[in-house]
Amino acid sequence: MVRLVFISILFCCVLAGRAQDSSLLSMLGDSSAPGKKLLVTQTFKAKRIVNTQTVEAPAKGDLNFIIMHRFGEINDGSYEFFGLDNATMRIGLDYGLTEKLAIGIGRSSEEKTFDGYLKYKLLRQSTGQGAVPLSVSLLASITNYTLKFDNKPYLNAKYRTSYMVQALVARKITTALSLQVAPTWQHFNLVPTVRDKNDVFSTSIGGRLKFTKRMSITAEYNILFPDQVTSIDVKNSLSMGFDIETGGHVFQLVFTNSQGMTESQFIPRTTGSWGKGDIYFGFNISRNFSLGKKEKDKKW
Repeated sequence: MVRLVFISILFCCVLAGRAQDSSLLSMLGDSSAPGKKLLVTQTFKAKRIVNTQTVEAPAKGDLNFIIMHRFGEINDGSYEFFGLDNATMRIGLDYGLTEKLAIGIGRSSEEKTFDGYLKYKLLRQSTGQGAVPLSVSLLASITNYTLKFDNKPYLNAKYRTSYMVQALVARKITTALSLQVAPTWQHFNLVPTVRDKNDVFSTSIGGRLKFTKRMSITAEYNILFPDQVTSIDVKNSLSMGFDIETGGHVFQLVFTNSQGMTESQFIPRTTGSWGKGDIYFGFNISRNFSLGKKEKDKKW
């Protein structure tokens, strides 16, 4: 039912998108030149919807610093202070090499995981002459976990590594509503059993709904294709957030059934169930620093 709701909302909003070009023109502040091609900016304010990355990336010379924090499960009860006694976190840096290409690195306490990625802005949504209806970014990442297992000496760096390629496709429907889909391929060099797939396919659906100038609600649903992972009772990752924009900061309050914060963790290895109260409360804090000289009229 959740899957059908998300897909239905996405389909209806994309169909309605053509009717919103005039509102986007006024948003960009150039309604006096309706034939001029204008780039649509800030499809998403943050670089992540909740866990899933967005089409956005730091501009050239910008450094984005992010802290992602997840407490324990709410249903752990009062003894664990409803999960607040336990926590995992990820700390990351994203840097804009050019206006279209960005690089990022991160470290998660979950399985002591390192991750890195490259993101390329292939298309940018625009209005006016030669308008482009969607923004498309390509994401390629690699993760490696370093947690020690004394009884598994064969787990060298090769077997601890996974790779991911993702196409991030988004549209800013109105000034308040943005939606994104992200078909995903992941490859794991080592899987738990012979029944598990080394190549895992999934798709993510997510969006942002602004209700004030600086506040919005975000949600994402990661759909794992059937029979990809069989050794655990995996659930689709469903996450929701409440975003507060404060100048250069974006503060997100998060509720999710996934404890992991990298794609290799929350897509194929989520076991929490919202119906059973397996919900992790947490937050994301991101801060953007402008380190390079800005070029006028080149804002994406």
